[in-house]
Amino acid sequence: MRFYPLLTSLWVVVLQVILAGLAMVVTWYVLKYQLTMRLKRLMQDKYAENLWEGITALRHVGIQTTFENELRSANSGILYKPLGSSRNFPNFDGLLFSPVQLTDCPLDSSVPVSVRTVLGKHCSRPMVLSMPIMSSAMGYGVALSKSFSLALAKGTGAAGTAFNTGQGPVLPEHRSNSKRMIVQYHGGFWRASDDMLAQADMIEIRFGQGANAGAGTPVPTDRMPEDVFRDFAAMADSTFEQLYIPAGMPDAKDRRELKDLVEHLRGIGRGAPIAIKLAASNNLEQDLEAVVYAGADVVVLDGAQAGTHGSPAILVDDFGLPTLAALCRATRYLEHVPSRKRPDVVVSGGIRTPGDVLKAVTLGATAVYMGSAVLFATTHTQILKPLPFEPPTQIAWAEGGFADDFSIEEGARSLANFLTSYQEELQAGIRALGKTSLSELSESDLVAWDKEAARVTGLTLV
Repeated sequence: MRFYPLLTSLWVVVLQVILAGLAMVVTWYVLKYQLTMRLKRLMQDKYAENLWEGITALRHVGIQTTFENELRSANSGILYKPLGSSRNFPNFDGLLFSPVQLTDCPLDSSVPVSVRTVLGKHCSRPMVLSMPIMSSAMGYGVALSKSFSLALAKGTGAAGTAFNTGQGPVLPEHRSNSKRMIVQYHGGFWRASDDMLAQADMIEIRFGQGANAGAGTPVPTDRMPEDVFRDFAAMADSTFEQLYIPAGMPDAKDRRELKDLVEHLRGIGRGAPIAIKLAASNNLEQDLEAVVYAGADVVVLDGAQAGTHGSPAILVDDFGLPTLAALCRATRYLEHVPSRKRPDVVVSGGIRTPGDVLKAVTLGATAVYMGSAVLFATTHTQILKPLPFEPPTQIAWAEGGFADDFSIEEGARSLANFLTSYQEELQAGIRALGKTSLSELSESDLVAWDKEAARVTGLTLV
């Protein structure tokens, strides 16, 4: 009798397996029937009534454009687009290095290679970096959370390079956590005080940026965390209802005023380099003439591939010059400027790999800024916190829903690893060219395999 319960349990299990199998078979036949009917409709319905018409429309307009237009349909007003343009501009991918083997010899991995970089070499207080890579301007409050901006300061410091404070409030913690700090000078009332400018390793006058041209920038406050709003308010002379960064630079409306501003900031900065940041445009040579006249030590050219926290989509996609074109035109123009007056060139926008960095330096840049790549390197595995239901940047933005979950120490460590990896790959590339420092690189080390890249750079097409 004691076996009956066991037999009964076995029959129950068998029955469950049979029912499950029948359910699977029924489900399979239902799905197959539905799929067959749908495919027949796709193959037989008139085109104007056919579901495939939607695929045709997507291909005609493009998935990116279609979805952006849907967002415009949902809300009136300007569509603010983050992280830059998705368009394919001529870029560094069309170039390749020419390795040495017999005519010259590559170097063993044990041979030291210098990627040390100096910006403002004629200044009394030049900025010395461990590598030609800096973290681009990503401001606290206007884009990033406080903890994320501190991770940038700390991570770049650990790697021996610089971070840019961007257009947000500059805090004492930024200075204490960084090794090299670039303070951006802009037209907003909350810009850095003279005391903070005096602590900068470079001061950058911001006239424009690749993803926003030279336009004014509203800073929304409706979703701004209270502590961030307080940091803005602490720098205001009176109460305010909105935050806005004026177009251009109100302090320098012509070349003479720009020269005066450069000299004024050089005094405040105690001899630190003074940079001028521009959105690359077809007026590049005239802009560079003004930069040289003003006596700036560095010019930053932000190409059309540059990213942003959020700018009008038309400015992101349809304004500016590609970074590669801007760099080549700047190099050609500055060749004719006496070395003592020639500013160092920093480029940004679409710099994504160690190869991009090395190619930019070979074509005449002293250093590069990296924005989006640095942003995602700093988030690293922490992007798993908002995924899969929220965008990964929700852990980085000041108003992001997961900003409080971000770990400064983990982010700084990830960024330092990322930058150190880039540094070592740059050294490996230089050794493959048979050289021992960045200063030995020249255009003869590069060839172009893409016709557009050859046209833009003037390099040999292979």
